[in-house]
Amino acid sequence: MQSYDSDRMVSLLEPFGYSPSDDIETANLVILNTCHIREKAEHKIFSELGRLRENKVEQEAKGEEYIIAVGGCVAQAQGDEITKQAPYVSIVFGPQNYHKLPEYLIHVLREQNKHHVDVEFPVESKFDHLPSVSETKAASFLTIQEGCNKFCHFCVVPYTRGAEYSRPVKALIDEAKHLVSVGAKEITLLGQNVNAYHGEGPNGRIWSLAELIEELALIDGLERIRYMTSHPRDMTDHLIECHGKVSKLMPFLHLPVQSGSDKILKAMNRRHNAELYYDIIRKVKEQRPDIVVSSDFIVGYPGEATEDHNLTLQLVQDCVDFGFSFNYSPRPGTPASVMPQIDDDIKMERLYELQALLQMKQLMAHQKQIGLMNEVLVEKEGKEPGQLIGKNAHWQSVVLEGDASLIGIIVPVKIKEAHQNSLSGILI
Repeated sequence: MQSYDSDRMVSLLEPFGYSPSDDIETANLVILNTCHIREKAEHKIFSELGRLRENKVEQEAKGEEYIIAVGGCVAQAQGDEITKQAPYVSIVFGPQNYHKLPEYLIHVLREQNKHHVDVEFPVESKFDHLPSVSETKAASFLTIQEGCNKFCHFCVVPYTRGAEYSRPVKALIDEAKHLVSVGAKEITLLGQNVNAYHGEGPNGRIWSLAELIEELALIDGLERIRYMTSHPRDMTDHLIECHGKVSKLMPFLHLPVQSGSDKILKAMNRRHNAELYYDIIRKVKEQRPDIVVSSDFIVGYPGEATEDHNLTLQLVQDCVDFGFSFNYSPRPGTPASVMPQIDDDIKMERLYELQALLQMKQLMAHQKQIGLMNEVLVEKEGKEPGQLIGKNAHWQSVVLEGDASLIGIIVPVKIKEAHQNSLSGILI
């Protein structure tokens, strides 16, 4: 979603003479598009702002314009703190307001050394004001839903992204067709709770994610569809059936569970239990036996005991092919942040154990592809001459040798080797 938003910011600024720069030291405008989901990301932002200040001083001493803007969820949550700690930041805006970025720039350029802070939740949808992109990558993103109504006790998303909002079906079909017309072969549908999608259809009826996927699959030139991030509570039977019936829906599912312990899931206010998760995975694999499942895990949540951690390990062993795991990070304003916290040493020990298991499962998933032919969407050049990198249907990275003219094309590759984080093969 950050990538989607950042690309739209570029499109918004192009009519005003701005274009992307690879040189952060001499750019005229630097935008930090921020995430507030973990404390580490927040710390990185303030550290980066310190480095940008030095660039700003040097450039302005030469008479050059150097505007620093902070957008996204940290800006939404800590707008006043940003201007207090980093008064040289000119623009602070929340994730729902970036369509007003040109307006903010005009204000700052007219009113020298003045801050412009906008962290309100607007009545109108930002999507109604975003321009179409002029070109895109072969694997592109499409935000269909934002916000969350779940209020998990560890999460700040409902406070920074707001309540669930689903874009109208027609707007999404039109944008998807445009993305395909400018180069997209694959589209990943995005949302904080993407499978809670409930957009208004052309006939006024509310559509589900499953119905939207079925409609998108009819677009000529669109070869692959994915979606993330989902919530177990919103995995309907219709959506599960799509994994078996819609050939363009790729055999990959990212379904965060966070813990394998019902006690911890209840404390997190996740509103699902481990049994439901096991049942979903069973049903999905009945529809698509070769599907690859990834998940998210929080380690060391307040109240987590050894037996709770062991239940998480068991769930990984039974259900997951790879995953993303993090130590619990208290987020200000959330219910879990005021609960008694687990010792950091215990957290790290459990995290290392979980990550070792996840790495083993990921390698096993990769090894299953050895000797098989994979359809690979080539996305970019690799570090070595003649090297290309793409993704197979299972969202696994594949390295191959070939000409750069293959970028943006789906090619057949026979897998020869499996590595921890990628596969390597030979172009057929």
